[in-house]
Amino acid sequence: MAERSFTQEADKLRLGAGETFRGEAILAVAKALLQSGIAYVGGYQGAPVSHLMDVLADAEPVLDELGVHFEASASEATAGAMLAASVNYPLRGAVTWKSTVGTNVASDALANVASGGVTGGALVIVGEDYGEGSSIMQERTHAFAMKSQMWLLDPRPNLTAIVHMVEKGFELSEASHTPVMLELRIRACHVYGRFEARDNRRPPLGLAQAMANPVRDTGRIVLPPANFAHEHEKIAERLPAAVAFIKRHRLNEFLGGAVGPCGIVVQGGLYNTLIRALELLGRSDAFGNTDLPIYVLNVAYPLIDDEIVGFCADKSSVLLLEEGQPNYIEQAFNHILRRRGLGTRVVGKDLLPMAGEYTGAVVRDALARYLAQDAGHSAEQAEGQGADTGTEKSAGQGTDKAAPVAPGHNAAGLDPSVADSLAATVPARPAGFCTGCPERPVFSAMKLLEAEMGPFHISCDIGCHLFSILPPFNLGNTTMGYGLGWAGASAFNVPADRRTISVMGDGGFWHNGLASGVGNAVFNRNDNVLVIIDNSYSAATGGQDLLSSRGDNPRRSTRHTIQDALKGVGVDWVRTVDTYKVSTVKATLREALTTRHKGPKVIVAENECMLTKQRREKPLVKQRLAAGERVVRERFGVDADTCTGDHSCIRLSGCPSLTVKPNPDPLRDSPVAHVTDDCVACGLCGEVAHAARLCPSFYRADVIQNPGPWDRRLARWRGRVIGFLQARADKARARVAF
Repeated sequence: MAERSFTQEADKLRLGAGETFRGEAILAVAKALLQSGIAYVGGYQGAPVSHLMDVLADAEPVLDELGVHFEASASEATAGAMLAASVNYPLRGAVTWKSTVGTNVASDALANVASGGVTGGALVIVGEDYGEGSSIMQERTHAFAMKSQMWLLDPRPNLTAIVHMVEKGFELSEASHTPVMLELRIRACHVYGRFEARDNRRPPLGLAQAMANPVRDTGRIVLPPANFAHEHEKIAERLPAAVAFIKRHRLNEFLGGAVGPCGIVVQGGLYNTLIRALELLGRSDAFGNTDLPIYVLNVAYPLIDDEIVGFCADKSSVLLLEEGQPNYIEQAFNHILRRRGLGTRVVGKDLLPMAGEYTGAVVRDALARYLAQDAGHSAEQAEGQGADTGTEKSAGQGTDKAAPVAPGHNAAGLDPSVADSLAATVPARPAGFCTGCPERPVFSAMKLLEAEMGPFHISCDIGCHLFSILPPFNLGNTTMGYGLGWAGASAFNVPADRRTISVMGDGGFWHNGLASGVGNAVFNRNDNVLVIIDNSYSAATGGQDLLSSRGDNPRRSTRHTIQDALKGVGVDWVRTVDTYKVSTVKATLREALTTRHKGPKVIVAENECMLTKQRREKPLVKQRLAAGERVVRERFGVDADTCTGDHSCIRLSGCPSLTVKPNPDPLRDSPVAHVTDDCVACGLCGEVAHAARLCPSFYRADVIQNPGPWDRRLARWRGRVIGFLQARADKARARVAF
């Protein structure tokens, strides 16, 4: 069960010529693939393109009508290898994943397909997860494109441009016999808009037809001597063909003014940010109408020498917006211009940060300095007194420009000193587990066990469980990649007084961990411990089904247990625990760490992802309430009179619904623990309190909505009894006080 269903939106994929598509960019990409006549598509989910896989999964009836094969690949390497179908056959295919971590996994397959080349169009759609909101190492896809000589598209973030580049990407691939990468940043993936649809196309050659008429060309296989010929072919044939196609079809764009002493060069994906920054400076309107010449690099690699020279020939300087480092494009620009004898100054990382996301505030500040220094304008003109472009806005739009923001201020308009003061006052808010997350109790148990046995080396993995390295748990020493949790501790497979603990999710287990972690541990007789968090879905990527998912999937094979897979590769010490039973998890961990059994020891900690469970159950509860049915909802609370204000419960669980409130006892100053209405009744707070022997202040209550007659009578009876007992207690206290 994915976190979002696109079943209704999938009908938009049937729109034909003359109709207008409206919606999200991810859905538009799927539509563009169908309009391009693909024969197959696959990939692995990951932000910011997880929803593309969800769209394709929900749209399989539409794909079936067109004869398009779709696979939810086991990993990015599996998806990359799918492109082999386009090597010998004129079959168009596309794959998708999160970059750069996904590209790392697929790099072997990509290097091979890029070396041998393709006959049919091959498109790799990568989610470029670079910037402040990223959860991965800060690297760029650009290096991979250069390394393997794959062309890299970076379209402007609007639906018409994105759809156009998807379609042209296939044509470029076929014209140059080279796989093409198309990168989409997170804002581009989720931008909304419209474009004029075209009819979907069935693939001219079906997969079954290709299988019935196999083609064998050893010149496309990466073996000597063909692999040496591939390198020459890339430079002598494929690159010139790509350059000619890009120029002929004008994939890069020249926008804004036609002439001027300065200009701006921008990666296509940063175009919207640039226009917003110019708007804040009064040099553009919201529609991109500006007198400044702009060269938009919708193709980030290869660069087109003639276009660069033509744009820069009449300019004393250009500002180049290239996000991230190294500054590949800036270096190439300088090389091209100097080789052609042009003295145009390329202003880039000397005004802009070498690394980090180019937000609107960052770009605005750099633009203000550039326009003041290099364009011959005063700072006041650069900040809002630019010449009127003379353009008209569409009917119904306002004519007032956005008020300029001082370059020294941040995006919120705050003076840096004020921002620094806020940063020092407001505590950091690290990422954490969702309310009721079934993974949190496992790390509560680890924390309690560390208090008894001392610290352990803990090798982490990619997934929600990686939040355990942050407060309040502060567990974990390293993380090496998706499914590499146990492999990350393989060097510690030596005789010692203490064993290591490794953590892996069910998604990582099926992605890479079964072979790279578990198989490796069995083969090398690893004597350490692995904890597999099995929450029924690939939770961290959006709730997609796995081999071990409990529910039935009409198009996939599920219900293959992790325990069977472990035993199948030779693990004979396997324990299964309920994640919410903190005492049981703690005891099982202790057993694994102290047993005399030699060899791999694996604990499978099971419970459903609470976020996905709530997404499924809340609409059903809402329907029952609307129908007047009786609904009982569990929740937990803290008895303020019993709570001592120790707050160990908070430090050992970190649940967002567990907070503090003023102490009702006037003789005590410490605030007491409090459970908010966000509680989903997972019971962890009480479990932790019991396992740690903290206090008896937690209680469980049933909240009844739409109560029946019996519920009302019972509530009145309980109220009378409690009132009677409370009155007696009040009288006793009054006598003592007197």
